[in-house]
Amino acid sequence: MPSTMQFQRATRKKSRLRLAVAGPAGSGKTTAALQIATGLGGRTAVIDTENESASLYSDAFDFDTLNLAMPYTPERYIEAIHAAEVAGYDIIVIDSVTHEWMGSGGCNEANELLAQTRYRNTWSAWSETKPRHRLFLDATVQSRAHVICSCRSKTETVQGDDKKVRKIGMKLEQDSTFEFEMTVVLELDHQTHFAVATKDRTRLFKDPVQVTADVGVMLRNWLDSGAEVVQTPEEIAAKRRSDLSVKFAQALNPTGDMGKTEEEHEAAVAASVFAVHQEVHSLGAEEYKTVWFMIPSESRTALKKYIEAAKAKKEAA
Repeated sequence: MPSTMQFQRATRKKSRLRLAVAGPAGSGKTTAALQIATGLGGRTAVIDTENESASLYSDAFDFDTLNLAMPYTPERYIEAIHAAEVAGYDIIVIDSVTHEWMGSGGCNEANELLAQTRYRNTWSAWSETKPRHRLFLDATVQSRAHVICSCRSKTETVQGDDKKVRKIGMKLEQDSTFEFEMTVVLELDHQTHFAVATKDRTRLFKDPVQVTADVGVMLRNWLDSGAEVVQTPEEIAAKRRSDLSVKFAQALNPTGDMGKTEEEHEAAVAASVFAVHQEVHSLGAEEYKTVWFMIPSESRTALKKYIEAAKAKKEAA
């Protein structure tokens, strides 16, 4: 039977903006997002999780707002994004995405609750929480509108051999894979309010920049040029490893027919875990090792038990 899959010549297409503006409190994230939205042009919707703080700038910018109160579940964010799309907005500003991850009712809080009530540890609970978060990311990435996200960040430090604490950069208060989904990530300096691109697929931001509406115009011109957006090999690899570690967690808690006895249940879990083990193992020893050590030690112990059980059953067959 002939395949229905067909290749076609790659062409550059106009794309929609996926941009994050990050910084500590008071760095100017909301105004920067609204400046960029102004430069992009079109009707702007602001999903405001910051106690209606965006409305303080209504005298300087033209936008409509939706106050998104707690609980900050991924599903409520998705509902708000879809509402903006249905209403025909050209630009969606989410101010901020931090609450979806760390706010009341957000992913971290929901995961802790699952760990306490249903799972033995937080890592296993992510097998249920991460897919919900993934749907939020998908709604952001696949939106028909331009999406600008504000995100809180905090100083990331490390202690050296001399016991001195050194600043090594800023860490977004969101899932570690969030920035992989963005075209541009701008980090705002708290003192100068200038932005430095910590990720830039457009190659427009080589130097620190003051965020005005001109930045939005520059981005709109780039988007309209049909420039190709390509993920780096490092971004692709990091996302693949994150997804595989989640698959291991899901394998420990599979769904479907698990048998009627404890022995049948254990055999089903072992088969589920072993299938993921083989998938990751096929990528090579180094890749397996990287994914393996992304998993907490107590969960690695459980996974190892099931992998060895599956191997023993296979050898005995």
